[in-house]
Amino acid sequence: MMGTDEDYRWKGDGESPAREIELGEYQIAPYAVSNREFRNFVDDTGFGTDAERFEWSFVFHMFLPDDFPETRAVAATPWWRQVFGADWAHPAGPQSDLEGLLDHPVVHVSWNDAMAYCEWAGVRLPTEAEWERAARGGLELRRFAWGDELAPDGATMCNIWEGSFPVENTADDGYVGTAPVDAFPPNGFGLYNVAGNVWEWCADWFHSDFHRTGPTTDPTGPPAGEARVIRGGSYLCHDSYCDRYRVSARSSNAVDSSTGNMGFRVAAVPSDQRRSM
Repeated sequence: MMGTDEDYRWKGDGESPAREIELGEYQIAPYAVSNREFRNFVDDTGFGTDAERFEWSFVFHMFLPDDFPETRAVAATPWWRQVFGADWAHPAGPQSDLEGLLDHPVVHVSWNDAMAYCEWAGVRLPTEAEWERAARGGLELRRFAWGDELAPDGATMCNIWEGSFPVENTADDGYVGTAPVDAFPPNGFGLYNVAGNVWEWCADWFHSDFHRTGPTTDPTGPPAGEARVIRGGSYLCHDSYCDRYRVSARSSNAVDSSTGNMGFRVAAVPSDQRRSM
């Protein structure tokens, strides 16, 4: 069962209705792609990301030092700052690096960048339906990958914003920014961080209501669009602003966009099927 019949805040996202989807076998990574893995790809290929090509990316304002020069902010979301020199290897701007972050998810990667990595690694991005089925971990129509309570018995289950967004993060979960790709308990299928930490690119074009009329067997989304699906929410999600760490929640971004809270995990068809293709 994909989607939800519950009331939700973001009507334009098209989470509803809940509907039965049939999927064939596939494999999906337990973790998002890490900085170490993406560095191996860049070292092997010399690949330059979209952020490096544009020479800037979006950085959350709290990660910039107090003496950082004034930069342009996004009008509707002023906590995002345009920072020249920010990219996957410099996640908080040119003064930063990956020290202590190699086991954290790579960020500042666009959909184009994720696809290039997949081609190099011999894998692919999951479809949105594949992502949601895997993220549910065997549970049906639950709000989160572990059940209906955000913090069952007071346990911290994911890396999201805690405090008053966007000015104070208490970091009660242990992290202000990204967490390691294997942080927090896995879901029932052994997947880590399918809620919070970083948004994850999917293969599909985004549409708010295509699923109402589209195929229900191995759906791959609409044939064209203006943005690609992202799933899972991020360390910046908070109930007061963006509660998209719910497992049915969805959003989108342009294929060449990058931010400090977007990454990806990979998928593949089973090895026996690959041999017969």
